Amino acid sequence: MRARPGGFTLIELMVVVAVAALLATVAYPSYVNQVRKSRRADAKTALLDLAARQERFFSINNTYTSNGSSLGYAGAFPQNVLTGSTAYYQLNVTAASATAYTLSATPIGDQTADPCGSYGLDQSGNQTTSGGTLSTASCW
Repeated sequence: MRARPGGFTLIELMVVVAVAALLATVAYPSYVNQVRKSRRADAKTALLDLAARQERFFSINNTYTSNGSSLGYAGAFPQNVLTGSTAYYQLNVTAASATAYTLSATPIGDQTADPCGSYGLDQSGNQTTSGGTLSTASCW
């Protein structure tokens, strides 16, 4: 009797490739969504940090400012919010007066597909979103 050679048939290999492709098509969108969520956290952290800087500036000068260097940034607004070495949001002081400010974090690049859109924060701590399909409560 002759021994049958070992190994996989072409059909078996094609089934494995088809199963791997199916798993990849299901897993990839979830992965992209999780990456976008982590970038959102960076944007919210940057907004809260900027709000703290505004309050510190207000306690010393009795006014708010839109000057980036007065708040400890390396130049004028908008400022990039970096995740690693890539910017996915731009931080901006959209309005500042003696008694009020409005801050925003606007998505750029790949992050523009994020369903939360832009984040906003004001001197009273009101958190907002705009340009997205999800509610403010689910994004913040």
